[in-house]
Amino acid sequence: MIADHLILGGGSAGCVLAARLSEDPSRVVILVEAGRDIAAGDIPDDVRSRYPGRAYLDTRNIWTSLTALMGYSLSNTVPRASRRYEQAKILGGGSAINALMTNRGAPSDYAEWEALGASGWGWDDCLPYFRKLETDRDFSGPLHGTDGPLMIRRITDDRISPFVDRVMKTLEMRGHPIRPDQNGPWEDGTFRGAVAVSDAGERLPTSIAYLTPEVRRRPNLKIITDSTATRILFDGTRAVGAEITGDIPQTITAREVVVASGAIHSPALLMRSGIGPGADLAALGIHVVASRPGIGRNLMEHPSIAVATYLPPFMRVRDRAEHHEQAIWRFSSGLAGTPRGDMHAAILSRSGWHSVGLRMGSLFFWVNKSYSRGFITLASPDPSVEPLVDFQMLTDERDLERLTMALRAGALALLDPHMNGYRGTVFPSSYSPRVAKVAVPGKWNAFQRGMLSAMLDLAGPLRGALVHSAVTLGITMEGLLSDDAALTEFVRRHVGGTWHPSGTCRMGPSADPMAVTSATGRVHGVQGLRVCDASLMPSIPCANTNIPTIMIAERIADFIRNGQ
Repeated sequence: MIADHLILGGGSAGCVLAARLSEDPSRVVILVEAGRDIAAGDIPDDVRSRYPGRAYLDTRNIWTSLTALMGYSLSNTVPRASRRYEQAKILGGGSAINALMTNRGAPSDYAEWEALGASGWGWDDCLPYFRKLETDRDFSGPLHGTDGPLMIRRITDDRISPFVDRVMKTLEMRGHPIRPDQNGPWEDGTFRGAVAVSDAGERLPTSIAYLTPEVRRRPNLKIITDSTATRILFDGTRAVGAEITGDIPQTITAREVVVASGAIHSPALLMRSGIGPGADLAALGIHVVASRPGIGRNLMEHPSIAVATYLPPFMRVRDRAEHHEQAIWRFSSGLAGTPRGDMHAAILSRSGWHSVGLRMGSLFFWVNKSYSRGFITLASPDPSVEPLVDFQMLTDERDLERLTMALRAGALALLDPHMNGYRGTVFPSSYSPRVAKVAVPGKWNAFQRGMLSAMLDLAGPLRGALVHSAVTLGITMEGLLSDDAALTEFVRRHVGGTWHPSGTCRMGPSADPMAVTSATGRVHGVQGLRVCDASLMPSIPCANTNIPTIMIAERIADFIRNGQ
């Protein structure tokens, strides 16, 4: 069988493409995903849950060998070490393990895409597709969809965490008004977060919302899971299929190949297949099909840092299965040249899935419009070897300045007298390798977490000393607030990501040597090959990237069906 469309990657974008393209019964569509299948009636509890804290730690759901360099040191005094970087390896991709957030970004994000060469990707072009993908259960009107596959809702009064509610009211007193709709007019304030949760109260990955039982029964759609695309095949400069490994290695031929493997693995697959920086590929012994130096460049993320606090028992979540990112704080840095709403904080009712995290509330900050750029290169032509990922976070001083400013603002908000009696010790926090290691399920880790949880509750006046010795290793928020240099250095050393990689196969005109695809996702320099995922983004939107990625897939599907 020859597929009309061979989709390599069954993540958020790949599932959307497979569902939309197979609506036409004359098109044969094959979807290949490296991870396991999840379907209606067969969803693991940790994936189904509104609380996503364990799904992304389950090694069955992620690329376990993938690591990345995060920050960047101005000297050799701070060693750079790769951290594990969780990326989904499961049908539905990030939508199956992420924080469920369904925000879109600012209209100015999409004007910026057009300005950077992605013709036809302005806000007015994209809004109909944001509406198409959703059914908003709380709001209607010209900004909202009413009959799309994803159900969008916000937490209700009876379910909101007392900590989140108190923080929102404190921020309002500090000049950040509580507003009703995160996906309404773009403005600063605090909002109850928009999330993709079904009417039954469960997660809605694209493998469920788009690949419904009815869609899966289509005779022109074939879904292959637990199988990895190792190389795209070419006849000259025309893509004609791909080599697939799995239980049964096979070669699949197709009239068109669509790479939808995510912003890290899509450029890696292209480079292994001979499309990328020509000299680099030749040095690895890879036959160069088309030299495109932009592949793997323009790597973007939202750099992050956090401030946390101990929660008295009456301030903790009432329902441990409830979603934790219940509200967000959007604000503007005011730094020259930055757009409105360029900063973001998730107001978290708990800081981890485990017993220690239950006792900690936090403000998790990220630079909503970041300017630092990193890169991805191949470590080896061997497809079993993960690429080298270097985000180069905070290399642009504007990102460092704003993230440092955000940590200070968050600490001052939690230390506000309006929070007195509603929180304990306030301390700086980050998703460090040490924190990630302790969060992994297991008996020894469970014992350690249980002991620390009990000690935190029993410590009384000694709790601050316990937090600073066992959690922050001697670093105090008061010490950082009194020393600008120390605060900046803390941010530089402990910056993390938000699992929003993007930009590595960016759209732009073929005359731009750093552009990888056309505005319809066609890869420059070859035929029969497209890309469709977050790697297409010319600049990072002021949003969690999952919904913009789904929007991209909806648009690319229409481009394909219209022959564009």
